[in-house]
Amino acid sequence: MSDRLDTLQSALHSVLASAVVQLDQRLGELTLTVASSAYLSVAQRLRDDPSLAFEQLIDLCGLDYSAYKDGAHSRHTDGPRYAVVCHLLSLTHNWRLRLRVYAVDDHMPRVDSINPIWSSANWFEREAFDLFGIVFDGHEDLRRLLTDYGFIGHPFRKDFPTSGHVEMRYDAEQKRVIYQPVSIEPREITPRIIREEHYGGPH
Repeated sequence: MSDRLDTLQSALHSVLASAVVQLDQRLGELTLTVASSAYLSVAQRLRDDPSLAFEQLIDLCGLDYSAYKDGAHSRHTDGPRYAVVCHLLSLTHNWRLRLRVYAVDDHMPRVDSINPIWSSANWFEREAFDLFGIVFDGHEDLRRLLTDYGFIGHPFRKDFPTSGHVEMRYDAEQKRVIYQPVSIEPREITPRIIREEHYGGPH
């Protein structure tokens, strides 16, 4: 396995050269980090260069690093808060790659859409937009996928409240579903251990 990863690592450095920001080999996997400005062109080369030949995008997801290792990530690395990670597969060479790109602006995270390169990215990018608020420039149909169109916020962000902002219920008088502020009051739950007086001992 290591020989295969070494071959892939060499091919990535050879094809991508200065576009490689970081290339980590860990736990039998390679993670390639590229700059946001190079993301689309790198994705194109990963697919089209015969020495790499990543024909398939298996998965794409958003990440919020704001609370990673209790904030250690944001304090000790150059990476901003939001990132997009893709998992790629080459059937030709039988190898895999994790591709990561950081969104430059934390207030309006955006990266290029790779849907024109791998059509399977379509709904994955919509999901990352819905749950993390990451905008994919060039996506032809970027809209919410899992939450409804009136939903406020992005529920997978680390600062999104667990109970949400609103709740919905059916109103019999209006004969429709309505939204209202969340009626659940947030509270800290501390587990209690209650044992009988002679628990575990002789009776």
